[in-house]
Amino acid sequence: MIFLLIKSFKISKKLIILFIIIVILLSSIAIFYSLANDTSNGETSEEKKDFIKWVDFNVTSEALNLTAKLDIDSHNKEGETVYNWIELLAYLSCKNGGNFKNFNAKDLNLLVEELKNGQTIQDLTQNMKFYDYYYESYSAVLGGFIGNYSIEVANEDRTKSYQEKYGLKAFLPIAKNYSFSHYDDFGNVRSYGFKRTHLGNDLMGSIGTPIIAVESGIVENLGWNQYGGWRIGIRSFDTKRYYYYAHLRKNHPYAQGLEEGMTIKAGDVIGYLGMTGYSTKENVNNINVPHLHFGMQLIFDESQVDSPNEIWIDVYQIIEFLKKNRSEVYMANQKTKDYERKFDWMENNLME
Repeated sequence: MIFLLIKSFKISKKLIILFIIIVILLSSIAIFYSLANDTSNGETSEEKKDFIKWVDFNVTSEALNLTAKLDIDSHNKEGETVYNWIELLAYLSCKNGGNFKNFNAKDLNLLVEELKNGQTIQDLTQNMKFYDYYYESYSAVLGGFIGNYSIEVANEDRTKSYQEKYGLKAFLPIAKNYSFSHYDDFGNVRSYGFKRTHLGNDLMGSIGTPIIAVESGIVENLGWNQYGGWRIGIRSFDTKRYYYYAHLRKNHPYAQGLEEGMTIKAGDVIGYLGMTGYSTKENVNNINVPHLHFGMQLIFDESQVDSPNEIWIDVYQIIEFLKKNRSEVYMANQKTKDYERKFDWMENNLME
């Protein structure tokens, strides 16, 4: 082809060779800069891709309750065997092919017996191909739910003191003594703005119901979103979980003094249930039924934030599990009608 061009346009061979050399040099420079960018900050492009891209969380509330009880009881009673509920769940997931619809409590009982008899979880899972994946995934979902904490209690002399405990330290997002209803609506179709799937769980309740922080963390987002109305975004301290609370109350959506960047403790009142959203104009009630939209995003790498690669999980079973731990509140400010938690609470590792 080149020789035909030479013949047609009478271009000298030297000029053609020079042109080819220039093209090769430019290509080499482009490849060099591409590789340099990929290895910036000491990371290769392969290393950057080495994180979990998807999690299908379908652990049942039954499995959560049983494994959590084993974990908590073993830490609070003197015994040789101490259980880690995330290890137990990861093992069970391997046994059931990642589908907890097939969960059978007998599998858990057999596992417990093997651990009691001296087997280690490492021994039992060494040939399970996906155990590490499930363990990392479930750690991202449940990592802040069980551990050491101190809670304020009332004494007989009407004073208060703190008791150190080991147990469930995540709270239901609806305050104690407030009713709500919900069903598993994750993945349902939504059409406002554009056709999309519902990436959370709607908890139906009364306007003004105090909304509770499920886990301790940092307030990362506040303000208006046309889809979620007044909303709050809180990131867990280990940065793995982003909690999304949406459709908060018109005019008074947030707890008094709530600001971006604040540290929030699990069980704190953070806002009030409402029906705002579905509007580009702020402070508009365009949601038909008052409810809290509650969602959890998993973050294994910061590139997954605000991108098409976000991982949102079905939290319905988590809500069912957290019904056992609700934060009691009271009206702390009659003038502003703001509520606060009744008993203070602290994570022990944050007190050190």
